[in-house]
Order: sequence, then C-alpha cells, then structure tokens
Amino acid sequence: MPFIKTDIEGLIVFEPKVIEDARGFFMESYNANSFLNDGCIDAKFVQDNRSMSHKGVIRGLHYQIGASAQAKLVTVLKGEVIDFVVDCRKDSATYKKSYQILLTEQNKKQLFVPRGFAHGFLVLKDNTEFFYKCDNFYNKDAERGLSFFDQSIHIELPFRKEELIISEKDNILPTFEEASTEFYFS
Repeated sequence: MPFIKTDIEGLIVFEPKVIEDARGFFMESYNANSFLNDGCIDAKFVQDNRSMSHKGVIRGLHYQIGASAQAKLVTVLKGEVIDFVVDCRKDSATYKKSYQILLTEQNKKQLFVPRGFAHGFLVLKDNTEFFYKCDNFYNKDAERGLSFFDQSIHIELPFRKEELIISEKDNILPTFEEASTEFYFS
C-alpha cells in the first residue's frame, strides 16, 4: 500500500491500490496492520463520520483540544474537495504551516491527519460525500476552530468569500494568533 509522507511530520497521503474491471472496482481503504507496518500510523479509530455538501460549502478549520484531540483519516466517497490542514503543534518544526490536497472520488486518495492539526475542506462539486475516521470521540466542549480567512496561515481559496457557503459557527472562527493560546493536545 503506498503511503506518501508530506513535508509536515506525521501528515501522510495514502493512495490505495484500486483493482478495476468490467464490474467496477475494489480497494482496501483501511487495514490496521498495513497502516501500522507500512505507513507508521498507529491510530485506533473509534468513530466514523460522513457528510454531504454542495459546491461552495466550506467546513472548518476544526480541531479538538486536550484529551479530546483527534487524529483523522479523511477521504471523499463522491464528488471532490480541496482538503486543508494547519499544523497547530507548538513544538513542531512545521508549526503554523498549512497543507492542501485534492481529494476526489476518482483519485480515491486519503489523508491521515495527526492530532494537533486544524482540518477543513472546500467542496468543489454538488452532492459531495466526505468520510472520515477519528481516533477519539467527538467532545463538544473541546471543539475549537480557525478561520479559513486568516491571511497568516496562507490558505488560497479558489472562490471569493461571498461565493462560499459557510455556517454561522465557522464564519466567526478566530485567527491563528487568537486561537493559539488554547493549542494543547494529548
């Protein structure tokens, strides 16, 4: 199974082997042994989440703090997104660095996002279905976020802000500097 390390420690792209024939396709999207042995990913996933969104929806950038921090394995089942992460680990050499990747139903790529990252995505096609595994349960009290529009984290969006569909909650998220006092992860 091909695991591709990014320039941010712990952030790994997984490109599954896809077997296609006249019937369709088959792929192994997750195997704990392969992820541990080949990808050096030692996550015990406990919760799966799935969302459907329309073109122009932006979700995030979200993370959880303290003992509720989550690692995620994210993918697109239908449609396509630009997936974004920001390293919020204060002791990391890539602290505050952002990364983005195109995830589509065609490329079937997955991104492993370790604990300590803010995560979000921009939907590029209507009726896109996004799926992710988490290694910790959701805790509303530990939920935090960062604004996509904070210039200091260098995220380039292919749409103007007024073209985006943003929840009220996500529209008022703080900047990296404002949120950084609460960055702590287990």
